[in-house]
Amino acid sequence: MQSVLSERDRTKVDSGADGSFYDTPRFVTHADDGFLHRLTDTYGSVLADGDRVFDAMSSWVSHLPDQEYERVVGHGLNEAELAANETLDEWFVQDFNGDQRLALDDGEFDAVLCALSVQYLQYPAAVFAEFERVLAPDGVLVVSFSSRMFPTKAVRAWRLAGMDERIELVTTYCEAGGLSVQEVLRDRPERDPFVAVLAG
Repeated sequence: MQSVLSERDRTKVDSGADGSFYDTPRFVTHADDGFLHRLTDTYGSVLADGDRVFDAMSSWVSHLPDQEYERVVGHGLNEAELAANETLDEWFVQDFNGDQRLALDDGEFDAVLCALSVQYLQYPAAVFAEFERVLAPDGVLVVSFSSRMFPTKAVRAWRLAGMDERIELVTTYCEAGGLSVQEVLRDRPERDPFVAVLAG
């Protein structure tokens, strides 16, 4: 599989285990209200009642619009946060930087969502290939991000990039995983810039 990040580009300031860093739950939101409202609106534009949703790299809140989903599966690094997320029907803990393979079936989801976390992936091509695998044929991937991050845990390529370059990075991740970018949304609804890359 194509590697989109060099060994140097995937380095982090804090090279310690990600599981240890995220061991303590953080019941906070990682973007301002304007960003989060825009994110929910974006999800609402691509999701429908009855959809099956995989919320990758999730937390204690998923920012999904109020709809009737068939199933919402969450993934993250902190058990307490995921257990507190009332949107999730089920969830599991997995470190994508240690194991990229998802124990999920092919074509299992109508949407894969990845909010405010893509900057931490050291092996994005492999992860995005898994996103593509678990998506149904007409499914959609939504990757959203702002300028915020845990700088010691973000990969070097992301830390040194501007917002335009980060869009290019995510586009490269999508293409390496076998996905085609359909739309890029950019906004500044409040203080935080909002960017969402939609692929399928």
